[in-house]
Amino acid sequence: MNRAHELPTDVIETLARWEADEARVRGLLAAPGVARREQLAGMTGLDMFDAIGRGELPSVPIGASMDFWPIEYERGRFVFQGRPGARFLNPLGTVHGGWIATLLDSAVACAVHTMLPADVSYTTAELKVSYVRALTPDVPLVRAEGRVINSGRTLGFAEGRLLGPDGRLYAHATTTCVVLGCPR
Repeated sequence: MNRAHELPTDVIETLARWEADEARVRGLLAAPGVARREQLAGMTGLDMFDAIGRGELPSVPIGASMDFWPIEYERGRFVFQGRPGARFLNPLGTVHGGWIATLLDSAVACAVHTMLPADVSYTTAELKVSYVRALTPDVPLVRAEGRVINSGRTLGFAEGRLLGPDGRLYAHATTTCVVLGCPR
């Protein structure tokens, strides 16, 4: 059901801006795939995201399959936008918590990734998600914003929020990431 005519003007404007942001990003991304190790050699976390954003490295397969896209990022911050469509519903008719967790995990982990020096990787050690309210396909777009709390040589911590275009909070998360292979 299209309820755009029932939405306040500011929400309609936000949706239009978000749609334009997504179209711009998707127009630049390469086909989904996995970059080869030699393609990533010497790149910082930010360098890698810059190369993905310019279409020089493949876009991330999970984003394409789960209908979410990187929208903006900077050192210590990452924003993904997703479409909570009917294919992600649970039997109760709300968006499955796993889709929400995946979107938030991507935002908080990538925020940590933006802090990494060249040739360093990481993995998520812990993810905690708190669900605030049910998400349905009546919300056409959501944004997950991750922000680094602290990033060190061995651990990175970040928090994230999943918001609708009206500013409503649907879920929030925290993560602990283990930094692997940090140069001394």
